[in-house]
Amino acid sequence: MDHLDHHRGPATGTPARGAARPRRARATAVRALAAVVVALLGGSLLAGCDAATRTTATGAAPEAQVPGAPTSSPSPSLSQAPPAQPPPRLAERQVRTAVGQLDGLVGGLMRRTGVPGVAVSVVHRGEVIHQKGYGVRRVGEPDKVDADTVFALASLSKPLASTVVAGVVGRDEKVAWDDPVVEHDPGFALRDPWVSERVTIEDLFAHRSGLPDHAGDLLEDLGYDQAYILRHLREQPLAPFRATYAYTNMGLTAAAVAVARARGTTWEALSSDVLYKPLGMDSTSSRFADYEKAGNKAALHVPGARGVWRAEHTRDADAQSPAGGASSTVRDMGEWMKLQLADGEAGGRRVVDAEALNRTRLPHSLSRPARAPAGRSGFYGLGWNVDYDDEGRLKLSHSGAFNLGAATAVALLPSEGLGIVVLTNGRPIGVPETVTSAFLDIAQHGRQTVDWWTLANEAFQSLDAAERSDTDYTKPPSDAAPPKPASVYEGTYANPYYGPLTVRAGADGRLVMELGPRPTRFRLFPYDGDTFSYESTGENAAGRFGVTFTTASGAQASKVVVENLDRTGLGTFTRG
Repeated sequence: MDHLDHHRGPATGTPARGAARPRRARATAVRALAAVVVALLGGSLLAGCDAATRTTATGAAPEAQVPGAPTSSPSPSLSQAPPAQPPPRLAERQVRTAVGQLDGLVGGLMRRTGVPGVAVSVVHRGEVIHQKGYGVRRVGEPDKVDADTVFALASLSKPLASTVVAGVVGRDEKVAWDDPVVEHDPGFALRDPWVSERVTIEDLFAHRSGLPDHAGDLLEDLGYDQAYILRHLREQPLAPFRATYAYTNMGLTAAAVAVARARGTTWEALSSDVLYKPLGMDSTSSRFADYEKAGNKAALHVPGARGVWRAEHTRDADAQSPAGGASSTVRDMGEWMKLQLADGEAGGRRVVDAEALNRTRLPHSLSRPARAPAGRSGFYGLGWNVDYDDEGRLKLSHSGAFNLGAATAVALLPSEGLGIVVLTNGRPIGVPETVTSAFLDIAQHGRQTVDWWTLANEAFQSLDAAERSDTDYTKPPSDAAPPKPASVYEGTYANPYYGPLTVRAGADGRLVMELGPRPTRFRLFPYDGDTFSYESTGENAAGRFGVTFTTASGAQASKVVVENLDRTGLGTFTRG
């Protein structure tokens, strides 16, 4: 683990303030670090390290060979070191057994939940062995989901994005994972200038920049574009640099956009040129407009009263395209999984550099600390959740979730050459995660050994509950004070992050709050005295939140705090 200097970053190898950064002095540092890690692991080899990083089985470096001296050969019954990964343990029949249960598994979940449509692809040892659609694209219409139905991927866009960047890193000497973002986007900045100079593409893909969880997402909900959001990330407070994990769509987006700038293009064009076109992923795009115009696409659905699902939202995620804006089919995603499991090769040709791709699969952040002494921690790589299963095998996974109506998941066991992707057109409640987890469980044990549905569904319920206010604003206190006259609250209030907030009375005398560039209008409901509430909308909607004015006797309100916009202390608007 890195030793941190004043919470800024690794003490070893990090330039002091004002010091010049070596542009490509990486090989020596990488070899030295690899040697240290190998010693700590008791002699295990890191895949891809050359002979200079190898150790003996005891962890010591091999003795230098004297010219002309006799050499000893290892025993033919012993390997020189433990394998980097356990050898494949799943027989073809075990995987086929699991595939044979997919129809029943998916069908049972659809009946249980009402999710309208699901598509699944399974890859094993370089071949697509299952590819199928279930259900309908849109409730109330007969069109069926098939292998070519386009789904919104949501955050399943992230491992696609890291694949794209790995493709650039492997072929372009101008771009490396550890490049500071400002090298390619000089306008990028965070609140701390020291961090701004040093935060790398890798830091942002690993969610360890110090930005708060989901920083910038609420600006997207209000209608701000990508340029505005990335420019205003500098307003957000920072946690300790490279010492904390916080999932940030817009941070990852900033890094990906910087890579595209380095190549003189847009992210949408770069992802197509580097990954989608070479793999023949003709139905995959990082543009919302391409999803919208697709004839065979899955609509977004949310559950309504009595479990009836409704297609009532669209989700334009272009502002965070690298992190959540891609769309694809299970046929195309099968090709991508084949590339991943072949370490960057497709059709016998090198598409993505193996070393650059494998860097995405290393643990870069501790994302899920172990809950018990014998428990396993979970990690985040570069666009991947990185875990190690009961057999010691590397497991890569990621979920995608649009609360407005899409849920997706992928899971790979690289040492087995096995991968599964599940795309759905329903709000995230745990369906795709149940399918991927149950499939791998059945492949390993011949049956489900865990109640994956309950585990996944309860996790999503907990996430939903955590987003809601602690106050039920639909139930004002019995002794609630009446609000003051509308003129006390009317006016425009300024905020450097969220922009202006305007309060005005409608023709019926009820107050309305306006936010965002268009703007978006929200009715204010009286709650108690100077506190009102409003119904949140958009991807991060979570019911009603408080809107509290500061007033003085006989004067207009001087400021207003919007509860859900104030989670990182940025939700205060001051009268201009």
